[in-house]
Amino acid sequence: MIIQTTRFGQVQIEDQDVLPFPEGILGFADLKNFVLLDDPSDDIFAWLQSCDEPAIAFPVLEPELFADQYKVTLTRTDMESIQLQSMNDAKIFCIVTIPEDAAQMTANLKAPIIINLKNRASRQCVLSDNALAIREPIFAKLQARVISNPTLSIKEQSKSLEGVAVRLDEIAEL
Repeated sequence: MIIQTTRFGQVQIEDQDVLPFPEGILGFADLKNFVLLDDPSDDIFAWLQSCDEPAIAFPVLEPELFADQYKVTLTRTDMESIQLQSMNDAKIFCIVTIPEDAAQMTANLKAPIIINLKNRASRQCVLSDNALAIREPIFAKLQARVISNPTLSIKEQSKSLEGVAVRLDEIAEL
């Protein structure tokens, strides 16, 4: 299948690459199908691209890259909505906002994207933990991670993290 995107032009994807969001994403309830795309010009971000609307794509990151202690506790409703039996079968991403001044970029820790790796069903879940920020500053944290290990890109560092079930570039192959 070929999808049209504003950022990447026409992209060839397989049916199994599609991430169904039965409830859409907050503010985009009518968009039900997305795909994760790597940005060939950027080793840091992946893009959650709408299959239905070329202009809708969200930059996303694995929270392990900037929030070491980040814990996701889903409600039974959240788990059931994507038929998730265990968090071991889930991949978590946070939507990132990148303003003109990239040093001001933030991640939404309060409403992560949860992907069931077994059936690809996906949902943006609003977590009940009120200590989680909708706009968590992440630039300095990402920068510190690169400085602490300058020989590895952010994406390579994510590959080496313990407990990461699937790397960013492998998710599209499922």
